[in-house]
Amino acid sequence: MDFWISQLFNGVSYGALLFLLAGGLSLIFGMMRIVNMTHGSYYLLGGYVALTVIWRSGSFPLAVVVGALAIALVGIAEWNAFLKRLSGQELGQVLTTMGFALIFQDLALVLWGGDPYTIPIPSALSGSYVVGQLYFPVYRIFIVVVAVMVALTLWLALERTRIGAMIRATVDDPEMARGVGINVHLISTRAPTSRFCRTLSWSSSSAVWAASRGP
Repeated sequence: MDFWISQLFNGVSYGALLFLLAGGLSLIFGMMRIVNMTHGSYYLLGGYVALTVIWRSGSFPLAVVVGALAIALVGIAEWNAFLKRLSGQELGQVLTTMGFALIFQDLALVLWGGDPYTIPIPSALSGSYVVGQLYFPVYRIFIVVVAVMVALTLWLALERTRIGAMIRATVDDPEMARGVGINVHLISTRAPTSRFCRTLSWSSSSAVWAASRGP
């Protein structure tokens, strides 16, 4: 029984980690119909920025905030400069974002080198809870809690708010949304802000993910 409980906990914590990785991609593709091939590179840069902040300040919370803001700003700049003009052009989106992915990867290689690094886990999240013969790492529990909070926040924002319903209607059928009185132009002009919030929500997990790769 201990074996199965341990495997269940490992599966749930790893699934929570995968959700943090894939949540932003599913939102950007599902809500904005953008094929974003730079998703993994965002995590790469976010982890490196967070690592640099920890090297300079030693603060894990500050690293999460700065990493999230930096990558969110990169995402909004990419949207304004390139992706906004490629709406509905899947091939153009793939080629453009794939190019940015290669650029970001090479940029990370130039700035931080090719050596592997790990983000140190803060002391408050280190250690394990011991229940009988079972060990539950505190940091993995933290990852599960973060994933649940992100999932609930996104679900409430998109499914239980008026603006979430308006955004979904505008994306799915702009003509019908306009017919029922939704200001499609206003919703569309707020797309960069919406993208910023979504990018911020999942880029903040890059430092969380990077620390989980440690020993």
